[in-house]
Amino acid sequence: MKKILAITLIMMILTCFFGCGAKEENELNLVSSGKLKVAISPDFSPMEFVDTNGNFVGFDVTLAKYIAESLDLELELVPMSFEACQTAVAMGSVDMAISGFSWMPEREAAYNLSDFYHAGENEENQVLIKLASNSADYSISSALSGLKIGAQGASLQESLCKDQFPDSEIVPVSDLNTALLQLQNGDFSALAVAEGNADAIIANNPQFVKTGFYFEVDEKYTDNLILMQKGNDALTEAVNNILKQSEQYWDSWYAEALTIAGVDVSYDDEGNIIG
Repeated sequence: MKKILAITLIMMILTCFFGCGAKEENELNLVSSGKLKVAISPDFSPMEFVDTNGNFVGFDVTLAKYIAESLDLELELVPMSFEACQTAVAMGSVDMAISGFSWMPEREAAYNLSDFYHAGENEENQVLIKLASNSADYSISSALSGLKIGAQGASLQESLCKDQFPDSEIVPVSDLNTALLQLQNGDFSALAVAEGNADAIIANNPQFVKTGFYFEVDEKYTDNLILMQKGNDALTEAVNNILKQSEQYWDSWYAEALTIAGVDVSYDDEGNIIG
């Protein structure tokens, strides 16, 4: 009987030793493939978009490359819609999603969230754009009461629209490039976007202008973060350490992304970017 108990105890110790080791390794979910699979929604310049040569570029793409290199892994960018990025992380088909995500309580409940990173002024201001040919004054919220407003589904912009335009019809869109066509076709009167995104859109599409309306945005929404699968604490810790290392590059990455997106970039006396 003692022999059986001893063997059982040894097996339990070995199982814990190897099992715990395997769990720690597999928590990164990267070891077997040697790749870092990152979902992006490449319709959101200057954060992630496609350049004239068909390459994925932007602040978040540069950040993804930096993370992969720091983990000594090959980067595999997986393009999909903004909402699908979130689903892919939850399902475990990608390791993370980096696509201009802001903090939201439902995201905190559903994912492991990285520490914040600051991508210039992209998220600090949230605005509405409209057709330049539309002479209506949409600079105040009451002017949009009862009208249709477009916003990307499952985004901060959609949440802000629902909160601040309760009497308007909020039309969810899956892809911002398609949303611009919808705006041009009159499917809605205005489109909600981050101001950095608006600047990039207008720089390349003069038929659109900002309305002059600015959403009220709580400070907790003004930075970005990375989504990872709930419970993947090892990867989250590794990413947070890498974010700290990369902080010194954020301003230059954002300026480069704006330039690629076609936005003229200059600097004030303090060295801050002026779009």
